[in-house]
Amino acid sequence: MQFNSQPNLLDGNVLVVDNAAATLAVVSQVLEEAGCEVSVALDGALTLELVSIHSPDLILLDIQMLGIDGFEICQQLKEGATTREIPIIFMSVLNDADSKLKAFDMGAVDYITKPFQEKELLVRVRTHLTLRRLTQSLPLGVASSTSELPLTLDQLHKSQLQVMQREKMSALGSLMSGIAHELNNPLGFLDGSVTNAQCYVQDLVEHIALYQECYPIAHEDIADNAEDINLDFLIEDLQKLLFSMKMATHRMKSVSTSLRNYSRADTDHLVSTDLQEGLDGTLLLLTYRLKGDDYRPAIKVVREYSDCPPVECFSGQLNQVFMNILANMIDMFDEMAQERSQKTPKESSAEYFKQHPQVITISTKILENDAEIRIRDNGKGMSTEVKARIFERLFTTKAVGKGTGLGLAISHQIVVDNHGGSLEVLSAPGEGSEFCIKIPMLVP
Repeated sequence: MQFNSQPNLLDGNVLVVDNAAATLAVVSQVLEEAGCEVSVALDGALTLELVSIHSPDLILLDIQMLGIDGFEICQQLKEGATTREIPIIFMSVLNDADSKLKAFDMGAVDYITKPFQEKELLVRVRTHLTLRRLTQSLPLGVASSTSELPLTLDQLHKSQLQVMQREKMSALGSLMSGIAHELNNPLGFLDGSVTNAQCYVQDLVEHIALYQECYPIAHEDIADNAEDINLDFLIEDLQKLLFSMKMATHRMKSVSTSLRNYSRADTDHLVSTDLQEGLDGTLLLLTYRLKGDDYRPAIKVVREYSDCPPVECFSGQLNQVFMNILANMIDMFDEMAQERSQKTPKESSAEYFKQHPQVITISTKILENDAEIRIRDNGKGMSTEVKARIFERLFTTKAVGKGTGLGLAISHQIVVDNHGGSLEVLSAPGEGSEFCIKIPMLVP
């Protein structure tokens, strides 16, 4: 892990509890460099003793510990009259939903999965120290403290979005990496086998041609058999068939590569990235959704790419932004098609979309200091009210169960907070929507 010099951003006493000395050293260094006063404990008994002597402002607590585990420590602290209000953040390698649910049910205020990211740790610690300070000072200065709450809650929301984004990308990355790994071995076998088969067939074709040259007058049975199996067509089509199989394996390899690249674990490292390659990879993953169905023909994708150099960015995160925007556009087209099919006969609906094809246009260009990506559709557009709220957390226009309202909120945070760029939407009812993404050529 790399440590960045931090100004004294945090003010508070944090108790870090973990039975791994290396983890205690790393977390302590990160927090102390940010201005915290840090105390540590290697086991549950020492933790309870330290808390009884001096109550910390915040506890970072591991779950898997020798003797008393983290859950039991938390339970005892929450049962104590003088310790129940101390905020506890669990920090554990356990990444399953049951462990997280149990942690929050026991009264934890947050949950960090190890290995942690330094920035994420500091954001969450800062948020809960601030909330702790405001809670303690509220009876003494309600008006003053209340004025700080919106900023703190905004920080908490951003922290929660970062958690959701990281865990979603981690899970998605693991899934896609696993799928790609499982595909690679049979794909490698198929690709090599088809190549060998092409060579073998070519040798056989040349051998047959040599026979025909040396024995131009074939035996009657051989001539009849050649006619029955349509030998000339068979030789020509077999070579075409093998060539098509070769192209299919290459296509599958490109899908496998896109799966691996889509969710690269680069959340802490800038990567020199061809944004257009990321867009193409995302479109490749959405191919099945762009195809036609019972309600509409295939969605047309128009690429208006310019000559763009690689950009230093968090490529996996930007791929997620592309996915969120494009998937929302496809959802919108699906909704339009289904609504029309309910109002008009199937033949009439098909004729309408033939005359008014659904199109997504993606353009890229380099401005003075930014890389600009514009993704627009020719759909139904948005009202002024929807456009004003489109990047709000938990806001969605989709039916219950169809959307969480987090995709565009996370996208906005990725572009604006993580890259120092901008994400804007231009839209009006009946005129489609356009998302404009600007990424600085050098992310600060």
